[in-house]
Amino acid sequence: MKVRVDWRGSSGVAIIDSDEVLIEDVQGALDLLATVQYNEGVNKLLLRKENVSEAFFDLSTRLAGEVLQKYVNYQVKLAIVGNYDGYSSKSLKDFIYESNKGSQVFFLPSEEAALEALHTAG
Repeated sequence: MKVRVDWRGSSGVAIIDSDEVLIEDVQGALDLLATVQYNEGVNKLLLRKENVSEAFFDLSTRLAGEVLQKYVNYQVKLAIVGNYDGYSSKSLKDFIYESNKGSQVFFLPSEEAALEALHTAG
């Protein structure tokens, strides 16, 4: 796993590059959060969709809710970059839509869009 930080003023976003699934369960998500906060000193993370278990996108597993609740509790903002058109679940599409309207969690198609959202999220 490689981490580089994109700085805009005092706002830093950790861009995580990895060929592995980094979030398979809640503990993995917490380990990632702690590692990035400790090593990079930032509380905004940008991940690729491929770094997140497919179980995350099956809302019936509750993994997404549990992981995102932990991130909100620790005041960590997260953007997951990828193409979400392949999912047919209306509840997942609604979840993504509502998340993108907020300021904590974003599901966006490009790194540029994710960086913009995270940097302006405060």
